[in-house]
Amino acid sequence: MPKTLHDIAEAMKDIDFAMLSTRTDNDAIAARPMSNNREVDYDGDSWYFTTDDTRMVKDITAAPNVSLSFQGKAGMLGLRPFFVAIEGRADLIRDKAAFAEHWTSGLDRWFPQVVDTPGLVLIKVVGVRAHYWDGEDEGEIVLKGGGPA
Repeated sequence: MPKTLHDIAEAMKDIDFAMLSTRTDNDAIAARPMSNNREVDYDGDSWYFTTDDTRMVKDITAAPNVSLSFQGKAGMLGLRPFFVAIEGRADLIRDKAAFAEHWTSGLDRWFPQVVDTPGLVLIKVVGVRAHYWDGEDEGEIVLKGGGPA
């Protein structure tokens, strides 16, 4: 039976990090880990904090189409492997009210001045399509305005 967005969201609750991939200025692909904080109810949008002096912000400014890769626990205690790849579009948000809305205490480690951190940027990735692998079950779902691959 094909998975729904709710099914994928439930599986993603146990995943702490995603790899966020961008296209660089020389058309290469760059990826970096971003914390999901295990406090996310995935609805097709993902939210990550960074600062405006990063390569990632430069990449997104030039080419906002990005991908997110998630890997669940696999092989431990007989668990089936779970993977999901999200295609999406990233928006850069520089609004303190939005920062406060998405802030969790675990971020204090990375940004000690909290929402007043100079150059703070919130990245919103609007998922368009999700491809999942759950053991031998795999499929694709359209999230927000995405069409067939």
